Amino acid sequence: MTAVIVAPALARRLVDGLGGRFSAELGIDVGAGADEVERWFLAATLFGNRISAPIVERTYRSLAAAGVATIANVEGRSWDDLVALLDAGGYVRYDYRTATRLQELAAAVRERHGGRITALRRAREPAELEAALDALPGWGPTTVRLFLRELRGVWPAADPPLDERAERAASHLGLLPAPHRAAPLAGIRAAAENAGVDVRDLEAALVRLALRHGRDLAACPGGAACRALATCPP
Repeated sequence: MTAVIVAPALARRLVDGLGGRFSAELGIDVGAGADEVERWFLAATLFGNRISAPIVERTYRSLAAAGVATIANVEGRSWDDLVALLDAGGYVRYDYRTATRLQELAAAVRERHGGRITALRRAREPAELEAALDALPGWGPTTVRLFLRELRGVWPAADPPLDERAERAASHLGLLPAPHRAAPLAGIRAAAENAGVDVRDLEAALVRLALRHGRDLAACPGGAACRALATCPP
């Protein structure tokens, strides 16, 4: 009974303290139209590498400020231009590889989807949509989940499984009581509804919490005593 009472307050504290959707943090509103989703697609591509969120966000802003806000814009820039823009955002570790990847991805989106990834919004089934994204150069399950979880409720077929990191973090905080452990996404939806927050924000905040812990999740007491919540306002 205690977990049910504290869960809404804990979920709100998590979102308020750690942040929600990565797209919203970049000023991208995926519910505002296709152009915003195109912007998110490029940003999600950058998030696909093992690199910190602040660096990705700074790099996306560097690209967008230079006129490369979507994957279609990539085709108007040289490889050297892209490397310089990636470096300006701090994306140094992956700059050469990512510049090549962006050019290959832009060509694939043009050839397969007419230059706009939003052509895939017409997909009828999650498996169809996920397979089309997974087939893109440099994309894989992690990037696909990241991109699609922020499109829940925007594209009909965008409903990927709950991110495993979010599931672990939710269990760690006590947001997944026993009845929901067999269907964790349904549990997170219920927790978000009870807390009055967007399920996409809660899932992203849980991923952020898992990333803060790294491999030390088991060493943390969890629940309201979770050490990663120490900087979050009560």
